[in-house]
Amino acid sequence: MGHIFYFVALLCGYSYFLYPLILILAPARKTRVSGASGTMDYPALSLIITAHNEEGRIHEKLENSLLIDYPDDLFEIIVASDCSSDATDSIVESFGDRGVRLVRADDRKGKEYAQLCAIRKAGGEILVFSDVSTRIPAEALRVLALQFEDPRIGAVSSEDRFISKDGRVVGEGAYVKYEMWLRRLESGRAGLVGLSGSFFAARREVCEEWDIYSPSDFNTALNCAKKGLVAITCPEVVGIYSDVKDPGLEYRRKIRTVVRGMTAISRHPVVLNPFRMGSFAFQVWSHKIMRWGVPWFLLLFAISTLALAGEGLVYQVAFWLQVIFYGVAAIGWLSGILRRNTAVRIIFFFVQTNLALAYALLSFLAGKRMTVWTPSQR
Repeated sequence: MGHIFYFVALLCGYSYFLYPLILILAPARKTRVSGASGTMDYPALSLIITAHNEEGRIHEKLENSLLIDYPDDLFEIIVASDCSSDATDSIVESFGDRGVRLVRADDRKGKEYAQLCAIRKAGGEILVFSDVSTRIPAEALRVLALQFEDPRIGAVSSEDRFISKDGRVVGEGAYVKYEMWLRRLESGRAGLVGLSGSFFAARREVCEEWDIYSPSDFNTALNCAKKGLVAITCPEVVGIYSDVKDPGLEYRRKIRTVVRGMTAISRHPVVLNPFRMGSFAFQVWSHKIMRWGVPWFLLLFAISTLALAGEGLVYQVAFWLQVIFYGVAAIGWLSGILRRNTAVRIIFFFVQTNLALAYALLSFLAGKRMTVWTPSQR
């Protein structure tokens, strides 16, 4: 039983600790951005904003988008409405005299289908995808366009900047910081296995195979790998968003995101074949599959710890550390300390995330698939 204990402990920490170490030790890909943002010939760019029933936020989003610093004759703004049933479409149409175009999906088939409808109408060489909840800094698209001077780059992801209500970086914010660091490591090797779904860009040819049943952030990275291109992250390009209003909604969003990710891999199993996809497949296994397995590894670790608790100091320490860890998460949530203590929030967020991963796998195995999209209110 002792060897099982240590093996499962290794599995628990693989995707969070060992995988990043492997990436650090792996040789980095050389970059080839040669131009300067002030002298380059900018590509035509289409900003596609996906929206569903966003009457409360779409006006602010469009005002933010109109402040973007990019040559007017090379820039267009399109709102892809996923069959909004509120005043979203009429608000967008009121911006028509300022150059904003509305493309309404003919059926509510989800976020990716609305994006596909907009792709068909867009005229840009580079397509930029953004959610309503994301604020884009004025200079971001000029910096983003510069990355595509390297012909090997197929897609560019923004980096997320999470702002809580009181301005602190806690809970999800700390997790986002870790994810951004991991993305930079992947970006410098075989490329990202998933982009920031709220703000990313891709060459038009990368968007030719647009699977409406797979998350666009993952499918875009996969399409890059299939075409011998690389999806990268750009630390200078940020998307700024706020905490969700309801933690329960955030939990359901996580479940929905993971189920969609599992659906994508089941639809494109080639992504797991290292003989076809090389190092990209290794990164998908390490970042996605092994991460999704963490809650089950943690369960096996707890069982093996219980079985060995009386057989040595190491097992006793492991037992009490787990009791304290999960106890802090539970007591913190029930007592309200969660809202005040940074360490407790981070522990709770980790536990909540893994509960969502476990539930998502069970839902997926039960046949649940999620296509229709409801944005989280932040």
